[in-house]
Amino acid sequence: METKVQTNSVDKGSNLFLTGAILFANLDFTGLEEYAIKAAIGGTIWMVFKLAGDWITNKLKPKQ
Repeated sequence: METKVQTNSVDKGSNLFLTGAILFANLDFTGLEEYAIKAAIGGTIWMVFKLAGDWITNKLKPKQ
């Protein structure tokens, strides 16, 4: 006689939920907030330089 093991998708989902809950509980919100602020400032600075570079490139390109 052969024994078959069935995996239930509910068990997988509950394991994933439990793992996510544990990781979320250990999350440092102050560090995350500080990182988000730094990322937003860095992204803004990058966007300004990118737009300025595109504008300068278009100004220096010879008109046809």
